Amino acid sequence: MYFTDRGIEELETRRGDDDVTMAWLAEQFRTFVDLNPEFEIPVERLATWLARLDDLDDE
Repeated sequence: MYFTDRGIEELETRRGDDDVTMAWLAEQFRTFVDLNPEFEIPVERLATWLARLDDLDDE
């Protein structure tokens, strides 16, 4: 298990039944980066990867 899996598991446990929009998620990313600017690049990469998931399926 990767260290980050603990955070993912906590997210799933705490918020797994929530319905969220992409607009809500994008706002949370922005808030997180505002509070933690050192994570701007990883958050940007994750957001780009999520945005392009359909493109990956086409390949």
